Amino acid sequence: MATTYDFDTPIDRRGTACVQWDGVADRFGADGLLPFTISDMDFPSAPPVLDALRERLAHGVFGYTDWRLSEFREAIRDWYEIRHGTVIDPERIVYGPSVLNQLSQLLRMWTRPGDGVVVHTPTYDGFRKAVTGLGRELRGVPLGDAVALERELGRPDTKVLVLCSPHNPTGLVWTESELVETARLAAAHGVAVISDEIHADFVHDGHRHLPWTRFAGGDGRWALISSASKAFNFPALNGSYGVIGDPGERAAFTSRMEGGEGLASPSVLSLTAHVAAYRQGGPWLDAARDYVAGNLSLLAERLSDAFPVLRWTPPQAGYLAWIDLRALGVSDEILQRELIEREGVAMMRGAVYGADGFLRINVGCPRSKVESGADALVRALTRLT
Repeated sequence: MATTYDFDTPIDRRGTACVQWDGVADRFGADGLLPFTISDMDFPSAPPVLDALRERLAHGVFGYTDWRLSEFREAIRDWYEIRHGTVIDPERIVYGPSVLNQLSQLLRMWTRPGDGVVVHTPTYDGFRKAVTGLGRELRGVPLGDAVALERELGRPDTKVLVLCSPHNPTGLVWTESELVETARLAAAHGVAVISDEIHADFVHDGHRHLPWTRFAGGDGRWALISSASKAFNFPALNGSYGVIGDPGERAAFTSRMEGGEGLASPSVLSLTAHVAAYRQGGPWLDAARDYVAGNLSLLAERLSDAFPVLRWTPPQAGYLAWIDLRALGVSDEILQRELIEREGVAMMRGAVYGADGFLRINVGCPRSKVESGADALVRALTRLT
């Protein structure tokens, strides 16, 4: 008998130091807004994850931890084989406190100040902050522009391509031919690839995620960085993993983490959550993804009914709706004012990701919240058009 999960009952996250709910005024200048912003979900994590955490907490001792001594690597290996049809050597797996921290460490290893780092645009704002914060030059390439990609990878001082797979904020799932061509260009120009695959487990029906390890070419300079925290909704537990091809680069990364960064002992609760998610959380994840797909369909229906000219369709992956509003000719600033001051909702402007005229809406939440957000957006746009 199939297990049913409750995604409809709202959970009050206020008063929990929650960035999406308690921190909304920091970005939008007003308290009490209904937020559809930062990419975490309003659902409790999978029951097996919660059960494993309770059991570990009941043990009561939280001493220094070594991620190599747990089932962590084996759980990752088995998950990739079962869910993605990909074999990963557990000896190639490394640990990091977060995906962005891993990205920063790899950029320090593989680039110098002033070097070029290529990303696809629109771009997740965390990439921009990491690259420019380290004094590297961010070089944007529009999605689908193969000529621009080859041009930027071919510049002598371009050292790294940061691949977001699936892509944030658009939800694009890269095809095999696209990944093969990306690997060919990177190898031809001697550019390292760092593939952020944190959204990989939220790919919707009709599409398939292909891990970068399939295209990386053995022991070259490349890394896949990811975490179960996005799909299973436990980012506050602070934990991630990477797969690094070259043994020397892998050893250098671990040495940097455990020596220079002082991160030898990871969060035991993160290890516990990862193992439980990858060992027992599959049914919950499938149900959560199906529920979110229903939320995206609801949003698509509301937008299609009100504004057929938008022709908006749900993303191929994730719970982030990336909506192109340019056909309506609405000012970003005026729309934001309408949403905040008259509708009391917070939605992310496309400009955050380098794309004016777009809106990013998080629908990883109960359907009643999505209905409220969709209605608010339609009302605001109707007034402005």
